[in-house]
Amino acid sequence: MSGPLDGITVIDLTRALAGPHATMMMADLGARVIKVESPQGGDDTRGWGPPFVGDADDRQSTYFLSCNRNKESIILDLKTEADRKTLRRLLGSADVLVEYFRPGTLDRLGFSPSAVAELNPRMVILSISGFGHDGPEGGRAGYDQIAQGESGLMSLTGSGPEDPQRVGVPIGDLLAGMYGAYGVLAALLERGQTGRGQVVRTSLLASLVGVHAFQGTRWTVAGETGSAQGNHHPSIAPYGLFRCADGAVQIAVGSEGLWSRFAVFAGLNPVDPDFATNASRVRNSARLVIEIEQHFAQHQAADLLAALQEAGIPAGRVRTVDEVYEWEQTRSQGLLLNVEHPTLGPIQLPGPPLRFFEPTGAETTKRDHTAPPLLGQHDAAVLRELDQHDAAVQREQDQHDATLQREQDQSVSA
Repeated sequence: MSGPLDGITVIDLTRALAGPHATMMMADLGARVIKVESPQGGDDTRGWGPPFVGDADDRQSTYFLSCNRNKESIILDLKTEADRKTLRRLLGSADVLVEYFRPGTLDRLGFSPSAVAELNPRMVILSISGFGHDGPEGGRAGYDQIAQGESGLMSLTGSGPEDPQRVGVPIGDLLAGMYGAYGVLAALLERGQTGRGQVVRTSLLASLVGVHAFQGTRWTVAGETGSAQGNHHPSIAPYGLFRCADGAVQIAVGSEGLWSRFAVFAGLNPVDPDFATNASRVRNSARLVIEIEQHFAQHQAADLLAALQEAGIPAGRVRTVDEVYEWEQTRSQGLLLNVEHPTLGPIQLPGPPLRFFEPTGAETTKRDHTAPPLLGQHDAAVLRELDQHDAAVQREQDQHDATLQREQDQSVSA
């Protein structure tokens, strides 16, 4: 239950969310992740809050706690040659390097892809940027909300075209981390065949454009520009949030068979020419929403959801975040972890979204998770390990040299 990436070592030079999310995904899969932090307070997110938890003289940011489980932390000042030397020692035997500097920054520090490849030809490098590493705006700083706007995502989100809204979580950062981790896994798989690493690049812009889905082809193929339509689907109807007597419920009528059942349920004529096909329902969606909500207004949400389930209509409620973590279904999927934090004691963290099973049904998901580290918590241990590694390498070299010398002496004496 150590995870499929057991034996892989990742050096994490990132901060904020995109890179830390990528490396946390790898750590959840069993990789060893060594997080390199600056002496000036470490990862930026250590200071992002409120909320903070813990004692006033040792407060911990819940933002940092969200994306750094299963990692070790060491402090290195990459402006000093001594600490750059330590980083080179780390890279010499690691498998993955993840960085989120502005394009060119790492090169100036002496860690360009070619320099890293000289240290370790097997190294896979994940490089994340805001808007891409090249192109006319490749050097722009990348922050999630700016990228959400520039990528078109905000124009598709909100109550209407005049009300652009950001997604309620930093979705560009999260997607860049997910795509980055996905690229690293592919590069590691190829390294198993070639013996050499490579550079994987992604960006907040690329990750957000990469999830345009049908809104992308709506423009590239049909020439239509999508816009925000609130809580109703632009291409399927009825599909969205509908008000009822004491709140709202969500329904997803994604096929004509479902429509036939739902129309009867809602007191509508399933063969009404305005509603008989999905295309006609989308064209007349405003009227359809009104008629459905007139029917739903007579019912409580709980009663509606029970009746919709009985009728086989996909439906659900809108839960608050606290309700989600108290929901037994959430807990049953391993989406809450209990870990022991060095200063906070026992805490719960949101868990990884992947589970692994043998064909027999036995679960092999990694169970041993650790809390996000304190700044520099593993300095001594990692440095001691590097010294031991260097000493072992030197012993092997000395033994090799001694063997060569004996062979040469024997050859001369013969």
